[in-house]
Amino acid sequence: MGMEIMGGLSALGGGLVGYVVPFLFVLTIVVFFHELGHFLMARWCGIKVLVFSVGFGPEIAGFYDRYGTRWKISAIPLGGYVKFFGDENAASAPDQSAAATMTEAEKKDSFQFQPVGSRALVVAAGPVANFVLAIAIFAGIFMTVGKQTTSARVDTVQAGSAAQTAGFKPGDLVLTINGEKIESFSDMQRIVSISAGAPLTIEVDRDNAQVTLKAVPQLKEIKDNFGNVHRLGVLGISRSMAPGDIKTERAPPLRAIVMGAQETWFVVDRTLSYISGVFTGREAADQLGGPIRIAQVSGQVATAGFAPLIHLTAVLSVSIGLLNLFPIPLLDGGHLLFYAIETIRGRPLSERAQELGFRIGLAIVLMLMIFATFNDILHLATS
Repeated sequence: MGMEIMGGLSALGGGLVGYVVPFLFVLTIVVFFHELGHFLMARWCGIKVLVFSVGFGPEIAGFYDRYGTRWKISAIPLGGYVKFFGDENAASAPDQSAAATMTEAEKKDSFQFQPVGSRALVVAAGPVANFVLAIAIFAGIFMTVGKQTTSARVDTVQAGSAAQTAGFKPGDLVLTINGEKIESFSDMQRIVSISAGAPLTIEVDRDNAQVTLKAVPQLKEIKDNFGNVHRLGVLGISRSMAPGDIKTERAPPLRAIVMGAQETWFVVDRTLSYISGVFTGREAADQLGGPIRIAQVSGQVATAGFAPLIHLTAVLSVSIGLLNLFPIPLLDGGHLLFYAIETIRGRPLSERAQELGFRIGLAIVLMLMIFATFNDILHLATS
């Protein structure tokens, strides 16, 4: 269900193992939990599951559980799938010839003969599992490693920057941006980074007096610690590193879960804002990365330690969960779209219409993969 197909790795070049091992670690966790969501909901709905596979292609190892499900690891570790009773293939396309000869007892075990609500729950459970995994990882990090925060106090203001134009001064403490409370420098960065060219109303505390500033972040290319280039909105200020402005806190369990949910929502919001920006021309499509970029970033992050790598796993889990909810046939969101149409019409779309939809969906997914991989190759060539 919801096949996660993740392109080739042949262009990684030097440091192949250093990229591939962290990449497969991250991807396997994310895909396993995605498919586990489908699997558990199917079991709860009384649907028979034939296969739970991590990877595609020939089986390397596997076993049967007491319910008759074949759990296996396959040779191509770039995705995974759950195959239900009555499915023709790993993409959960119904086997129409088999369906025509099913007994009533077999229909109760088959995915395609379940009520539309049950089918929708099974499909949605994959992306939901990705979000739950991300929240759990973020919460675990906040409970064990803690969250370091720096106050939103200005240390320096760059000459000619948007901040200088707006009237920022060293020592200013940012309180709100467009009415949203700011509790740390990271809070401010998150808003500013996605607001290039957009006017912001910023309230600051200056010598115990509240001052209102108007600023328009500038779009600039910023290099991270690994040399990757990102286009972000910036004001042109640096944070205060004074001891009183830096703190690291470990959150209690309930608070950590809330913070994990907030972090997950931020990734969703940032992703949707980027996609919207691409369509409106505010963002460049060349920032869209594919499997090669993910592998490269995984390898780079792994050098910084396990905590950053597991944090990347959470971010990727959110991204895959969100991607699968897009209303594109072949993805989970496409299935949900078909079920919504079925609910409205009172009957499913014709077999021909569904087949056409899946072909269109496959074409869209392949084009996105090719485009993302092309971006990855250009990125490697210029980095």
